Amino acid sequence: MNEDLRNVVLGVLATGVSGSLGWLARTYLWRRRLRKKQAFFGLPSHSECLLVVHREAGSDSAVHRFDVSALLELSALVKDCGAHAQIVQHDLAQQGFGDRTEFCVGGPGSNRRMSAHLGSLLPGLRMSTAREPAEERGAIRIGEDVYRMEPGVVEYVLLARLTAGEGGRPVFLFCGQRAINNQAATRYLARHHARLARRYRNGSFVLLLKVVNSQAYGPDVVELVADVTREARTAPAAAAAT
Repeated sequence: MNEDLRNVVLGVLATGVSGSLGWLARTYLWRRRLRKKQAFFGLPSHSECLLVVHREAGSDSAVHRFDVSALLELSALVKDCGAHAQIVQHDLAQQGFGDRTEFCVGGPGSNRRMSAHLGSLLPGLRMSTAREPAEERGAIRIGEDVYRMEPGVVEYVLLARLTAGEGGRPVFLFCGQRAINNQAATRYLARHHARLARRYRNGSFVLLLKVVNSQAYGPDVVELVADVTREARTAPAAAAAT
């Protein structure tokens, strides 16, 4: 073998080794990110989860179009984890929590499941379900603070990851003052789940988000108002005393 041929062979071998190492490194990093994502969502490969949604007002079966969009975004997250999703209407999801990951979408006024979660898991938080007076519609009370919406201008939504039950699988809540806010919260989770996993170490959190000018920007412009985990999970003093 002359020197030129030897150099060509060595170059091919070096390229092959380098390419193989690069592929192995990319595969390792991809699998590592996948494992972290699966751990955050409680969705190991081939596992099952619930997508719980309310019915649109005045309908027996229809789901609001913004909630449909929210479900599609959540379904994409579930698929990325290699898991399977089952869509269940709120009044048919009659089971506990912890055995399977749950994504619950909608406010307590139209979603019984959400109402039950807020009452049992977040005793320090209240969301008005009254239609009148109009200015109190959907108002969120956390401790001494009240967050009222200006429809289409400033609206609020709760995004929570809560762990309860023996199975340890999380419950994700998307509880907005309007349906478009629910989609905004699912989109925020899809964009920021890696940062949230690092910050909270896959533990529980409750975030209050503000949706800005949804009449112009839809569900895309979202700001973090506050981490209200402690306040939302602490029962009011008067209730605790009784």
